[in-house]
Amino acid sequence: MHMGIERNVSKPKGKIYSESRKNRRRQKKPTMVQKLYDTCKEVFADCGPGVVPSPDKVERLKAILDTMTEIDVGLRPDMPFFKASTAGKFPRITYQHIYECDKFSIGIFCLPPNGVIPLHNHPEMTVFSKLLFGTMHIKSYDWVKDGSTGTPLLADPLDGQSGCVRLAKVKVDSEFTAPCNTSILYPADGGNMHCFTARTSCAVLDVLGPPYCDPEGRHCQYYLESPLAKYTGMDQCIVS
Repeated sequence: MHMGIERNVSKPKGKIYSESRKNRRRQKKPTMVQKLYDTCKEVFADCGPGVVPSPDKVERLKAILDTMTEIDVGLRPDMPFFKASTAGKFPRITYQHIYECDKFSIGIFCLPPNGVIPLHNHPEMTVFSKLLFGTMHIKSYDWVKDGSTGTPLLADPLDGQSGCVRLAKVKVDSEFTAPCNTSILYPADGGNMHCFTARTSCAVLDVLGPPYCDPEGRHCQYYLESPLAKYTGMDQCIVS
């Protein structure tokens, strides 16, 4: 009888063990990209153009991005995006699209050494940028509030063009090396206009809320920077 009891008890144990393994397979741990998507969906749910998520939501998304590396998105520095060809030419900057909706977008910029993303803006957006690997120089500006109205000025006579210039102040002018904290810029501050220059091969994970949208007036505008002394004799900078 003892043998019978042992056999009867052992069968349910085997069955429970088997079901437990199946449950573990069904409850597979979500990837970091999935966690990022889920967090973005919650963070930007009640946001729109010019609306910044609450400070606690900003910190939640930043905390996810701060822990991410190139491994989480399937990138390696030895991939063709980042290496010179046999002829010695480096590839162009590549953008890897991950997800986009009317609330937010997620994507990755892959820059070879010396790759430059020119000075550009993010109208009515909150932007999170995470350097996944490499060393990059970032220079960013915000508009000077009391100089926010554009003033038509003659451009350099050598280029024969006229333009509109506005006073801007430098927010960041530094090199960053991964691993480092996520950079955050806001619609009106934090360095809404920035330029990226890759010192080495780099990958930057970008979250934009909301994304660019031409029909809604959120165009990507590029700028040139000039010393303010060129116009007024003062030692500052303008962006035109």
